[in-house]
Amino acid sequence: MHIFYTPDITQPTYTLNEEESKHCIRVLRLPVGTLIYLVDGKGGFYTAEIATDNPKKVSLKVLNVETDYQKRNHYLHVAVAPTKNIDRIEWFLEKATELGIDEITPIISDRSERKVVKEDRLNKVITSAVKQSIKAYHPKLNEAISLDAFLKLPFEGDKLIAHCINNAGKKYISDLVKPHGRYLIMIGPEGDFTSDEVDNALNKGFKALTLGDNRLRTETAALSVCFEINYLNR
Repeated sequence: MHIFYTPDITQPTYTLNEEESKHCIRVLRLPVGTLIYLVDGKGGFYTAEIATDNPKKVSLKVLNVETDYQKRNHYLHVAVAPTKNIDRIEWFLEKATELGIDEITPIISDRSERKVVKEDRLNKVITSAVKQSIKAYHPKLNEAISLDAFLKLPFEGDKLIAHCINNAGKKYISDLVKPHGRYLIMIGPEGDFTSDEVDNALNKGFKALTLGDNRLRTETAALSVCFEINYLNR
């Protein structure tokens, strides 16, 4: 099954951009008449037929569309501190997209080892994972933002913060949220959130979350909450 990401798709005909056209004709060597599949990142899953094989602009005939394809019954937003090694946060984005996630915000906290991220590069990782795992919804990647500024943003739903400072008052995800909800979960940097940051989040309505007794890397912790939320909503 050959999947192409086409956020600007039109019907009943559509032309792939030059990059996707080259991949279709030069790399995959697909001939005229081949059926391919398109996702628009907004829940649309399309079946199309190659009408022309120009490697710079492949023309397609859209044959069928499914809306709300594999729409999930919940909304998950993970705010995570970018890791010093960018490969590790890219790994998280790839795997989280495969598992199921709706929104990601890189947050810059006091102990963050990386202060700048290249959203274009990270979005390409997400798009590749969308196509690889046949997702019709493209997770939203926000620009990096300071933790203080992020805590001032509104969110309707359950708000959780995972930290390692102490175990007092911390609960597991299954004890804090109900299925079919909206969830915002914050994961700190390798050095964890500071006590002031945790207190600030709790004062903003966040609940303290434990991920168990094991000490996890940032990207592992972030991925584990994706798994737990998706398992809760299975």
